Amino acid sequence: MDLFLGLAGTAGGPHGFLLKECCRLQKDMSDGDGPPPETLEEERQPGDSHPAGPEASRLKKSNWGFLLTGAVGGTLVALYAVATPFITPALRKICLPFVPATTKQVENVVKMLRCRRGPLVDIGSGDGRIVIAAAKEGFTAVGYELNPWLVWYSRYRAWREGVQGSATFYVSDLWKVTFSQYSNVVIFGVPQMMPQLEKKLELELEDDARVIACRFPFPHWTPAQVTGEGVDTVWAYDTSAFRGGGRRP
Repeated sequence: MDLFLGLAGTAGGPHGFLLKECCRLQKDMSDGDGPPPETLEEERQPGDSHPAGPEASRLKKSNWGFLLTGAVGGTLVALYAVATPFITPALRKICLPFVPATTKQVENVVKMLRCRRGPLVDIGSGDGRIVIAAAKEGFTAVGYELNPWLVWYSRYRAWREGVQGSATFYVSDLWKVTFSQYSNVVIFGVPQMMPQLEKKLELELEDDARVIACRFPFPHWTPAQVTGEGVDTVWAYDTSAFRGGGRRP
């Protein structure tokens, strides 16, 4: 530093000027008044610091691991929520599986309801098509279904068809419901449940009620009417008939 100052004081011309500038620059830098830091290195923002090398790679892998675990866990929870209402009935002693009614089956049920009056119930209403069809025919119709997803969908369909006022759906086990207030009963049953359901309906229904069975007939009742073929067959039973001796042995 002293050497530069000495040379600056004795030298003249351009060389002396340059020496003086060099000395001044060196003095300013030593006093802390040098060029702004951004001229020496790029200014860092507080949020711009990133770990480098193996540490950055490890953090990235950790983040991906959390994301993957969350995605898999969320998917499993969603599958469980959706599948449980469908699987649970299969674990029961007597299950009533959901098999959508065909268009012909719906038509045959409506045919059996002609000239009938009074409230209607569909036992195991599935996606609600029987209840909705009956509501369109002027019936006050109710559906009982164990699967909540199907009940919500049925309510949406009833709203979309404009019959939400006369088509109602409930989440319930059919064995816990009393059907005495209904004049018309529709059931898409399975063979294993029909004998037990026969006894339940005989005890609960009024004498002017009609029971309409689809796909499978009742084992001991004699039908008043039968229509359709194959899976579209529908059997109509009048309570007065099977209570008055219209039973098979």
